[in-house]
Formats: sequence, structure tokens, C-alpha cells
Amino acid sequence: MLDTLLICLAVLAFLAIVLEDAIHVDKAKSTLFLGTLSWILLFTLGHDHQTVSTAFSENILDIASLWLFLFAAMTFVAYLNQHGMVEALVYRLLPANMPQKALLPFVAVFAFVFSSFCDNITTTLVTVALIQSLRLPARNNIKLAVMAVFAINSGGAALITGDVTTLMIFTSGKVGIGDLFAIIGPGLTGCLLLATLLMPGFEGQLKLERVVTRASPFDACVAVIFITTILLTLLINLVVHVPPLLVFMFGLSLVFLLSRFMSREESELPIIDYIRKIEFDTLLFFLGILLVVGMLKEIGTLNAITDLYDAFSPSVANFLIGCISAIIDNVPLTAAVLKSNLDMPLREWLGFTYSVGVGGSLLAIGSAAGVLMMSKIEGLGFISYLRFTPHLVVAYSVGYGLILLL
Repeated sequence: MLDTLLICLAVLAFLAIVLEDAIHVDKAKSTLFLGTLSWILLFTLGHDHQTVSTAFSENILDIASLWLFLFAAMTFVAYLNQHGMVEALVYRLLPANMPQKALLPFVAVFAFVFSSFCDNITTTLVTVALIQSLRLPARNNIKLAVMAVFAINSGGAALITGDVTTLMIFTSGKVGIGDLFAIIGPGLTGCLLLATLLMPGFEGQLKLERVVTRASPFDACVAVIFITTILLTLLINLVVHVPPLLVFMFGLSLVFLLSRFMSREESELPIIDYIRKIEFDTLLFFLGILLVVGMLKEIGTLNAITDLYDAFSPSVANFLIGCISAIIDNVPLTAAVLKSNLDMPLREWLGFTYSVGVGGSLLAIGSAAGVLMMSKIEGLGFISYLRFTPHLVVAYSVGYGLILLL
């Protein structure tokens, strides 16, 4: 009875996200309410209080790590964006005059490559700043955002430095680093195919007005610390497994200390005040949705996922797992499949790596990149994103099929 009630609350949470524009209740508020209510019911009506307490502690630790990581990364990006550093980067990467149709392939390749070596959240924040700096019509911004979400997840699936699920599959011994290179070609092909499908509506030339951005020595130092923090996060995490959260918070602390000792204009905001520019609605939404997913994991709903491999062949089951990851977080999905000790050949494990990493792109709530993009890009909501799901399914299917063929 309790499990049925909790599943109904989870469905209600997802419906509240879908119908946000119709019910006029912010998704951060509805998911936070239903996520916390679910755990309160588990604590009060559950049979084993100690088990629930342990599970909640693990869930809240994961959420806190994500929150603090987002906190640090968003502060960096807020400062750099406010001071025109991201816009200056766009001007260096793009010519002054180019066809608008070339924007989609550019964003696809940029997001794919960047997310292969960097975490998806930082890549999303940088890509959001890039899209906003172009000052295009809202519909074109939405298409670029959809393109970026798919490319970010595709690039993240291709290397262990890009996505935690790929790292989980690698550390379990199912695939090797050399094997993962086989995902790069199909993943990039899927991205470029999606860019082609989304291209109608991008007409004319894009003219970038060259604005000279004079970076102060402090601005340059912040940019260098940000880039160095990203690179050190990858290196240290791979070598000695230091959590990325610690490295990013350390980098942010360096910026705070540096601002104390470098001369700054009195009219400028203190660096620590840029924390106020973070959109905390995004963080609250993450908290709510991850509480809901953690609850589903605790009551064993996610364990039923592995039954797919009894009903279908591994190729079909892996494809469906990717589709399911558009609704359920891919980390517990991956953990459930790995713990089931399935015996699959390398080709199927590569297919699973791609599907569980990229399938979340099919819906706006299916990945951290999608959730973050939905909170940042004006006009991008669950429904507006859903309009492009057929395009995403085609690109996802082609990428998955190419992996199995190659």
C-alpha cells in the first residue's frame, strides 16, 4: 500500500513538471514538496526505520555533493559572463559573419568535445552562456539548447572523464578506455544528424558585433583559475580519485582570496556577491527531483528494470533502458544493471554505455544538462522540449545502431 502511494506521488511529481505552464506552479516548488513528502511517509510508515535512515543519508549526501558543485561552477560562470569573458570567447571562436545554419553543427561539435573532457554541468553552463550571447530569437535559442543537451550527453558517454555512468561501467571492467573510442564516431554522427534535422528556421547570416572586452588582471586570473580547475578536476579525479566537488570549491576559494589582495574598482560587486546571481530555483529543482528518484530506488522500483533483459534481447533491452533513462536518473539505472551481473558481449556493453548516457536527452527532465538548460533558456520548458523528441529519437537510434554495426 505504501509503495503504491509513493509511486503515485512520483508520477504526480513528473506530471507537475510536464504541466508547469498549465497549473502555474513552479516545478522547483512542486518537486520539492512531493520529494520531501515521499521521504517523510517512508520514515513514518516504513517498516525498517534504520534502513530508511541509511538510504536517506546516502541520497542526501549525493544531492549535497551536486548542490555544492553546482554552487561553485555557477558562481564562476556568473562572474565570467557578467564581465563579458564568455562573449569574448564566442567572438574568438566564431567569424564575424557566418550563415546561421552553421550554428547548429558548431554547437554540436563544441558541446560534444567539451563534455568529453569536462563534466556535463560545467559544459552546460558554458554552453548556456554561449547561446545567450548570440542574442537570437527565442525559437532558435530553444533549438540550440536542445542540440546542446543531446551533444553534451553524447560527448559525456564517449569518455570516462565526461559522464559518471561511463566511469561506473569502466570501473566495473565491462569496457576499456580504448573500447570507448568506438562510441565517438557514432555519437558525433548522431549529433550532426540532429543538427541537420533542427536546421529549418535558421535563415540568413549571423553578424557578430565586435565588442572589445577589456579584461582586468583580476578577470584574467578568474578565467585562468576556472580553466585550471576544470583540468585539475579531470587529472586529480583520474589519478587519486579526489571528488570534483573539492577541487571546484578549492578553485572558488582561491578566487575569493585573490579578490582580497588585488586592487578592484569600488563600483564593482565583491566577488562573493556573485553567489546571489545564482538561480536557486535550479538548485531546488535538482533537490526535489533527486529526492523523488532516491525514494523510487529505496522502495525497489528500479530493480524491476533488469527484468527487461529476460523479456528482450540485450540489444533491444539496452535501447529501452536508454529511453527509460529519460524519466529515471541514469546513475541508479546503471547501478541496477551492473549489480544484476548480466553476461553481455563487449558490443552490447558499448551499446548500453551509449544508451544510458544519451537516452536521457529524449526528455528535458532526463539529464542534468536538460534540467539545467530548461532552467536557464527562456521559453524552454518540458512541452517545448517535447516537440523535438521525434528528432532526438531518430538521432539517438542512428547513433545506437551505428555502435552495434561498427
